[in-house]
Amino acid sequence: MQGDAQVIASLNGMLAYELAAIDQYFVQAHMFDNWGLGKLHEHLAHEMEHEQQHAKQLIDRILFLGGAPDMVARAPLSIGNDVEQMLRNDLQMEMQVVDGLKQAIAVCEQAGDYQSRELLECLLKDTEEDHVLWLEQQLGLIGKLGLQNYLQSQT
Repeated sequence: MQGDAQVIASLNGMLAYELAAIDQYFVQAHMFDNWGLGKLHEHLAHEMEHEQQHAKQLIDRILFLGGAPDMVARAPLSIGNDVEQMLRNDLQMEMQVVDGLKQAIAVCEQAGDYQSRELLECLLKDTEEDHVLWLEQQLGLIGKLGLQNYLQSQT
C-alpha cells in the first residue's frame, strides 16, 4: 500500500523520538545500576522496552505504507548528571513526544489515514498515562521527601 508522504514523514519523525528515548533510557538505566539505584534501573530498563515496542509499531506502519524507516535520525539526547536532572530531562523529552504525537495525529486526520491516527493515539495514551505520569510522580516525591530520602527509597 502506498501511504501519504506527509504521514510517513510524521511517523518517521515520531520514530526519531522513540529511538532517542531508547538510547537515553538505556544509558540512564545503566547509570542508575552503577549508582546502586536498583529500582530506578529496573524501571528505566522497562521504559526502554516500552520505547522499543513503540519503535517497532512505527516501523511496521511505515513499511506497510510503503515508506522507509529512518533509523539514523534521532531527537537530541539529554542524559543528565544526577537523578533529579535525569528525571527532569526525561519528562521534557516525553512532553516533546506528546506534542509531536498530537501534531502527527493531526497530519493523519487531514490525510484520512485513520489507522495511523489510531496507532498514534495509542502511543499518546501510553506516553501521557504511563511515562509522563510516572515521571511527574517521581519528581513530586523528590519535592515531598527530599532528594536523599527519595534516593534511599530507590536502592
